[in-house]
Amino acid sequence: MSFIVSYALSVCQRWVSEKLSVESLWDLELFGEQAQGLSPRKAHEDSQESLTPPPHWDAMGSFLPDGSSYELLAVIGRGLDDLMTVNLARYRPTGEHVAIRRINLESCTNDMVIYLQSELHVSKLFYHSSIVPYKSIFIADNELWVITPFMAYGSARDLICSHFADGMTELTIAYILLGMLKALEYIHHMGYVHRSVKASHVLISADGQVCMSGLRSIFSLIRHGQRARVVHDFPQYGVKVLPWLSPEVLQQNLQGYDSRSDIYSLGITACELANGHVPFKDMPATQMLLEKLNGTVPCLLDTTTIPPEELSMKPSRSGADSGIGEGPVAGSVRHSNGEASSSTGGHPYNRTFSPHFHAFVELCLQREPERRPSAATLIGHPLFKQIKRRPSEALPELLRPVSPITGSESFQPHDSPSGLAGLESGLSHLEVDDWDF
Repeated sequence: MSFIVSYALSVCQRWVSEKLSVESLWDLELFGEQAQGLSPRKAHEDSQESLTPPPHWDAMGSFLPDGSSYELLAVIGRGLDDLMTVNLARYRPTGEHVAIRRINLESCTNDMVIYLQSELHVSKLFYHSSIVPYKSIFIADNELWVITPFMAYGSARDLICSHFADGMTELTIAYILLGMLKALEYIHHMGYVHRSVKASHVLISADGQVCMSGLRSIFSLIRHGQRARVVHDFPQYGVKVLPWLSPEVLQQNLQGYDSRSDIYSLGITACELANGHVPFKDMPATQMLLEKLNGTVPCLLDTTTIPPEELSMKPSRSGADSGIGEGPVAGSVRHSNGEASSSTGGHPYNRTFSPHFHAFVELCLQREPERRPSAATLIGHPLFKQIKRRPSEALPELLRPVSPITGSESFQPHDSPSGLAGLESGLSHLEVDDWDF
């Protein structure tokens, strides 16, 4: 076993045995400044307004760091070159369902440990209702266990794949985007760039709470106690997120990029949620780069962006349906909140999104970063005026006929093998390999 992995084990074990506080973790080398050259204590001091005490259910350490306190129910995914197993589990003291990432540290390379190191460090600093909380982290039999809530609706990408192949309604998307913007506002205020904004990193709980995940690729703008204007680092393992990355991140020039690159990714995610697929997804990387650098702007697919002759043809995932069309048709009228019109045929994109939604996407996908609004500004966009109820009340209704996995009547984990088989069947559509719990 390499020195760094052995050291990681010893530090995590000491962390558990001594029940270290968040403040003392800042002094540990494993979770310290070496991964990104940042000063977490300074970042904390600069962001004290955001670091209010978290609710009890949200707090790190509120769940016991003991493997025997968790009943493993089913394997729901794998990752990190099969070094990570993701389990659905029950937390015995309360009966709450959680997701457990079990990472075999003995088999991890030094690079993988360093890659995980940044994520674990950030998890100590972030407390926000729109970011997936880490309930506990500890070592069990040479495995790193990371405990997070089980988000029973899965990711927004799972919902598209299983039930909304041609995209969600505008109101549903508005709730999801607002949750994402609240998370990004907090992340950017803390001095970080997310760099992995996409639908599979948006998780929805059984009560309709929208949470951002994907913190492994996060990067700090804080350098030597000061906030840098731009960064130049390219995300490690960034190949998976190429379609979502902004032109300036892909370009990798001396001008660098900042938090506004996440706003571009948000615009791509909005298209993903509305169209059912990701713009640029099937393009070779070089063509994708050229399209983005030349200012090709993806759009929402509806009656205003697809020519009438295309709407009368058999649906296709190419051509006009690629999501990178010419943009809104001049003089067209938009209405109906994105719902399909029943009077004009069966094309999946025979719907009309509101002018506010089109304008929102166009703002996010501006070629020049300085022309994109901040997350804080976008929270006040007119798109969100249609939101009248809390997500906990509205989203479960909007997502019907989908029901949360743990709400299934077939879920009988204690006594029924058939109940567990039913649960595993219900989980089978979730693309958990792409979740960043």
